[in-house]
Amino acid sequence: MMLKSPFFPRQLPLCESMRWTIWSGYYAAQSYLLKHDLEYFALRTAAGLIDVSPLCKYLIVGPASREFLSRVMVRDFARFAPGQVAYTCWCDQEGFVIGDGTVICQADDRFLVTSTDPSYAWLIRQLRGLNMEVRDISHTRAALALQGPASRDVLDVACSSPMAALPYFHAARAEIAGVSVWISRTGYTGDLGYEIWMPAASALGVWDAIAEAGTRFAMRPAGLKALDVCRVEAGLLLQHVDYHNALHAVIRSRKSTPYELGLGWMVNLERTPFVGQSALHRLQVPKWKFVGLDIDWPETQALYEQHNLPPALPSEAWRTSVPVYLDAGRQHQIGYATSGTWSPVLKKNIALATLASDWAHGTVQMETTVEHRRYTVTAHVVSPRFFNPARKTRRFK
Repeated sequence: MMLKSPFFPRQLPLCESMRWTIWSGYYAAQSYLLKHDLEYFALRTAAGLIDVSPLCKYLIVGPASREFLSRVMVRDFARFAPGQVAYTCWCDQEGFVIGDGTVICQADDRFLVTSTDPSYAWLIRQLRGLNMEVRDISHTRAALALQGPASRDVLDVACSSPMAALPYFHAARAEIAGVSVWISRTGYTGDLGYEIWMPAASALGVWDAIAEAGTRFAMRPAGLKALDVCRVEAGLLLQHVDYHNALHAVIRSRKSTPYELGLGWMVNLERTPFVGQSALHRLQVPKWKFVGLDIDWPETQALYEQHNLPPALPSEAWRTSVPVYLDAGRQHQIGYATSGTWSPVLKKNIALATLASDWAHGTVQMETTVEHRRYTVTAHVVSPRFFNPARKTRRFK
């Protein structure tokens, strides 16, 4: 039986397209309008409101919470202060990534962990008698992502207290429509944005208050299609697309280390022991590298002109494995692209890819299909952070 988000009563009448998908067992709107374009531009030029309630949410509570998190995550939470938020990942004993997500420190002995993939059973197995507990609150907490350059202005109208002083990757308690919520300055669009965490039973009042405040700033509800374009532009990983949960991977080649996913910056091998630490000592030189590909537009256009056709790229982000070669002869495959999109803001055809570390620079050849024929087109290896505006991390007065 499919589940309905706490916001479903508001979403259903707004979803003119009736385009729904399943996310962690919940109905999730792919786009509210027939096309996602206006929702995308709202996220990039004004504000968009996204239901992210299907995220897995775990409460880590007790005196040993810090010790536990430092043991199971690659990051050290010993000095993590209340109100701080961390993006982190966790690995198996062999150093391969199981999942990634955020950790919000709500108090010295209380942390909220979020992830896209269920991790409760794995977390429980790591307890080992510590004086703390892990609670799965995925179905009792609702969540909204308010993203875009006007998101702070919307919150300042909707909230009991202004959000101007909240720094990037920090969280604070607030009140919206009489409901006590946690607001974190985080998101999955690579732009200025916030995520609001609340009791599911009170969720509709929070939606209504934000929706009312958003009318002043051209805010729109946004679905997953618009979000997917944004996250590719921002170079953000998507589990089961850009990498696989190591516990579910059936062969070695489907597993990734933090270093191969561009997450090596969060690993500190010279600290108290954590799961996968010994293996990561041996895996510091990555075989693969997560990169961005800026796909040559004149070459792409020329391929279509050979068939007397205008360029025809999908407006939606794609999620398929596409071979990447060292040269146009397609004799030496050096990796693969995992997702990509035409970026309306950047006016570029872009992709995220995993390439062999020795060849993850300069120019490569990416496979493309035009009129049922396979070709290659030049792609420039760049940082996956195609879109990274200063306002995302800006300190407001």
